[in-house]
Amino acid sequence: MTSLFKRHIALPQDHGSWVFILSPLLIGIFAGGNFTASSLALTVAAMAAFLIRQPVAVAVKAYAGRRSRKDLPAARFWMMLYGILILLSLGELVALGDTYVLFLAVPGVLVFAWHLYLVSRRQERRQAGVEILATGVLSLAAPAAYWIGVGEYRPLGWALWALTWLQSAASIVYAYLRLEQRELKDLPPLDSRLRLGRRALLYTGFNLIVTLAAGLLGLLPLWIFLPYLLQFTETLYGALARPALGFKPTAIGVRQLIVSSLFTVLFIITWRL
Repeated sequence: MTSLFKRHIALPQDHGSWVFILSPLLIGIFAGGNFTASSLALTVAAMAAFLIRQPVAVAVKAYAGRRSRKDLPAARFWMMLYGILILLSLGELVALGDTYVLFLAVPGVLVFAWHLYLVSRRQERRQAGVEILATGVLSLAAPAAYWIGVGEYRPLGWALWALTWLQSAASIVYAYLRLEQRELKDLPPLDSRLRLGRRALLYTGFNLIVTLAAGLLGLLPLWIFLPYLLQFTETLYGALARPALGFKPTAIGVRQLIVSSLFTVLFIITWRL
């Protein structure tokens, strides 16, 4: 039995990925202003769906010859456990009358199938486009939690989805920049640093401009630009002032996690102002 409880099979190994599901969930829950039985069911379903990715990927790798088949019993155990939690939670949502949020799972299934195909082909690493698309799916937790909290469908939920996805996409692009900077031998001149960090700066700069403009026009809360200002400032710092020469991936991931956590807290506060 102890052989089934393997952490590397039960839990995602890319620790920074947790924020991509927790942040939209928390933002949606607080924006909705209500935590109900449906909110709990949604949270369990979303977290179980997020967690099942790891044992399924391990099983695919084992069948593809990339891992030992000794990992299959543990992978099957965790797939079954998470699968049961998903089914029970979805059943609870149906029983409580919140069936409409289940349609948001459709793009998640499609993107997950694509990810597993890449895993079977040994092509899942360094796929920024797939990761950005996947975070877009995870960001659907924000409108789902919001709609459940307010007790009805409201178009504003799609704004929450877009806002959380924009942040996640920019975070991924910035993480790739930091990992690329690790390979630098010496600190390059400013123009080279700017050229290397251009994409990350464009992403975070775009997010800041859009949220600032939307706030001034009254389309979004006035101060909602502040969490995006935090992200843009961090990108400026990492791209120009302190490139990640020789940094360990773990250190990069921890800093990303801290910044994303601060972003989430600041978003929740400014959404209510």
